[in-house]
Amino acid sequence: MPMMPHPVFAPHSSASAELGDLPEWDLTDLYPAVNAPEVAADLKESLERSKTFEASYKGRLGELAKDNVPALVTAIRAYEDLEDLMGRLISFAGLLYSENTIDPAAQKFYGDVQEQITTASSHLLFFTLELNKIDDAVMDAALEDVQLAHYRPWIEDLRKGKPYQLEDRVEQLFHEKSVTGPSAWNRLFDETMASLKFEMDGEELSIEQTLNLLVDPSPEKRRLASEALTKTFKANLRTFTLITNTLAKDKEISDRWRSFADIADSRHLANRVEREVVDAMVTAVRDAYPRLSHRYYKLKAKWLGMDQLNTWDRNAPLPDADTRVIPWDEAKNTVLSAYGSFSPDMAEIAGRFFDKGWIHAPARSGKAPGAFAHPTVPSAHPYVLVNYQGKIRDVMTLAHELGHGVHQVLAGPNGPLMAPTPLTLAETASVFGEMLTFKSLLEKAADPRTRKIMLAAKAEDMINTVVRQIAFYTFERKVHTERRNGELTSDKIGELWLSVQAESLGPAIRLSEGYETFWTYIPHFVHSPFYVYAYAFGDCLVNSLYAVYEEAETGFQEKYFDLLKAGGTKHHSELLAPFGLDASDPDFWKKGLSVIERIIDELEELDRA
Repeated sequence: MPMMPHPVFAPHSSASAELGDLPEWDLTDLYPAVNAPEVAADLKESLERSKTFEASYKGRLGELAKDNVPALVTAIRAYEDLEDLMGRLISFAGLLYSENTIDPAAQKFYGDVQEQITTASSHLLFFTLELNKIDDAVMDAALEDVQLAHYRPWIEDLRKGKPYQLEDRVEQLFHEKSVTGPSAWNRLFDETMASLKFEMDGEELSIEQTLNLLVDPSPEKRRLASEALTKTFKANLRTFTLITNTLAKDKEISDRWRSFADIADSRHLANRVEREVVDAMVTAVRDAYPRLSHRYYKLKAKWLGMDQLNTWDRNAPLPDADTRVIPWDEAKNTVLSAYGSFSPDMAEIAGRFFDKGWIHAPARSGKAPGAFAHPTVPSAHPYVLVNYQGKIRDVMTLAHELGHGVHQVLAGPNGPLMAPTPLTLAETASVFGEMLTFKSLLEKAADPRTRKIMLAAKAEDMINTVVRQIAFYTFERKVHTERRNGELTSDKIGELWLSVQAESLGPAIRLSEGYETFWTYIPHFVHSPFYVYAYAFGDCLVNSLYAVYEEAETGFQEKYFDLLKAGGTKHHSELLAPFGLDASDPDFWKKGLSVIERIIDELEELDRA
């Protein structure tokens, strides 16, 4: 780790007897330190080069597309270089901020960099707007140039947004106001959530520590954790309700100005997926609730000796489950072994994250909750953040995020403009990594009892990934639809939350008092409206993809790596075609869901045995 000028950025000891030494990332591949001269120099260079770029090209792109395509290629390459430079800066600031979101120095550095990058990038805003104003015939002719054709996927994706593009000065205003608009409310959410304390037995815990107790073997600890969460969520409902109302209204304003027909269409456009495909998936999942979650939770209630599960029992371990703490080194070896059995190259790439300091693992107060893989920029490499606490779910989370990391490494050579993958396909490698790890562990199951426990855990994970995320999506649609009629009270949001939870969880789960507040802590609602369906998309896709893998004799790994290497250069239809899969086919989703059904079928058979 670099030496930093403030304690928040200093390295911490992360050893514990049970978990072992937990790694913290080394960000020196981005910058040596917060106060390093390279940071100040690159911030200055970003602004100066952006101004020069604007002066050189603004108002000239149509002319270049007609008469001087090589100069247009030069402009795109310069734009791409600036994207990489500014991406490196904001990635560095964002990763440091995620280590301790409640520290004033971290907050200031992140805020200052964000503001300066927004100012610099405002001079680049004209570029994509002006590219979209070029006549289709002119652009088609220009794309016959081999060098410009390299950027065809980016240009074509860009032009899909043409119908929703506003007048230049309005776009400029939206861009500059984002710092004091959505970004500011995102920061308020992050810093509020990270600062919350939850009292358990006289001890104050962070949200990650408290949520972790919901998978504790003790029913009493789970109940107390749920009550602690409820108490703190209720005390902060006013803030979370204001954030939700404000961001929903902000999105409605943007959608209205841009003439998006449906509240989720902007997300579908960003994901390069058709609304009809998403609607078909959502319908298929909601229709399957009785065959999936309702049936599974009825089984689980029986296993726990209850007529109905409380909400805090939803993820409770089974009575015979292995609840030991899994040391970090064992988690590492488990994931890398599973990856290696599929592809030595995949294990080698994932191994870099451990060997080169690309992972931040300890759970501590102030750290961003949850987990993520941040691609940073192609000229560097991704980083992974987890809050590792030694549960089997933490091992699966590690497998998930390393799947993202491998994907990001493989897609990197496409460059800053085409390496990013749409969210729907971005979840492919992560869910596939989880599946590899699960199958590897399942093969080692020594007896039917162990197999039953492992299958139950996988069924829960899949229900959380598919059913729960589609319920989240349904909840978001309700919130954003209702918000168009005026502000929503905390009670109204809670009512909407309980309605979708009752539908998705089914009669085997009792919606306990206080559960109406649990919408408050889901970050995706704040940071990326309607993101959540991507998880279900990815899980169903991987279920179908894995079935192809199990049946394939040769060649699957190569085709799978080609899919990952494509990054954002191909539509989902092109990427899935080599595997004989088509997401626009309604049966595609039924096939993916049938994998979960078969697991529950086997659990029922094991239960009868």
